[in-house]
Amino acid sequence: MIDWALIGGSFLVAVVVGLTGMGGGALMTPMMMLFFNVPPLAAVSSDLVASAVMKPVGSVVHLRRGTVNLRLVGWLCVGSVPAAFCGVFLARAFAVTDAVKYALGVALLLAVAGMALKSLLGARGGSSSARDIVVRPIPTLLVGTVGGLVVGVSSVGSGSLIIVALLVLYPALKANQLVGTDLVQAVPLVAAAALGHLLFGDFRMDLTLSLLVGSIPGVYLGARISSRAPGGLIRAMLAIVLLASALKLLDVSTTLTVWALAAATAVTVVGWRLRVRAAARASSGSTDLEPAR
Repeated sequence: MIDWALIGGSFLVAVVVGLTGMGGGALMTPMMMLFFNVPPLAAVSSDLVASAVMKPVGSVVHLRRGTVNLRLVGWLCVGSVPAAFCGVFLARAFAVTDAVKYALGVALLLAVAGMALKSLLGARGGSSSARDIVVRPIPTLLVGTVGGLVVGVSSVGSGSLIIVALLVLYPALKANQLVGTDLVQAVPLVAAAALGHLLFGDFRMDLTLSLLVGSIPGVYLGARISSRAPGGLIRAMLAIVLLASALKLLDVSTTLTVWALAAATAVTVVGWRLRVRAAARASSGSTDLEPAR
């Protein structure tokens, strides 16, 4: 039976996924467990199957916009697809889901700190075309392998973990190119993990249908916005989604999570306004210095 409350929640999460390329597993799975009392294995299995249908929707938008590096996608998938399928067996054999989630939560907090420090230091976003990036095969393959393993175990990481690694390996990628490449590589990755959970997990059709009804329009809307939005704005939203994902993975209470996100959003808004004013002053100054014609 379709759950309309779950449809609404999955729509909001899917907008975040389409907008930032991340947060699906780290937000959708905890949402089902915390607010809808879904058992953990059923939440992971149903979320992965829904994601396998949802992510191609956002990917098509970015492919049409040319914000995807297909060679980068290929090397990631060589490592991630088999590792994701194996991750399902690892989760069932050793029950390491909680350990992986806590480790990933710490990693995401460190990533948020790194992005904030980079912003404070005035580092600029990438400027290269997605097609001009020189791919580093071995590090990229290793990122795909680790990311795929984590996704197979916990449903988390196809966006949260891999997009952070891409940010480090390829700093020249623009924000929308980072999101587009990550969304496309996640399609075969999540499909492999979903197949494993269909065969050996706890898949529930009613949950998956509710997730899909809300997720498909949500991810399409988010992807449309992200393919056109300014890079600085997307990076700010990436940091906020990273923080939300990390706090939920570390089992931080909902109240503390809301306050932390509110504070992060306020800081982001203030920083954005200050940056816009500084850019306007710089532009005005350069105009005043131009010789009269």
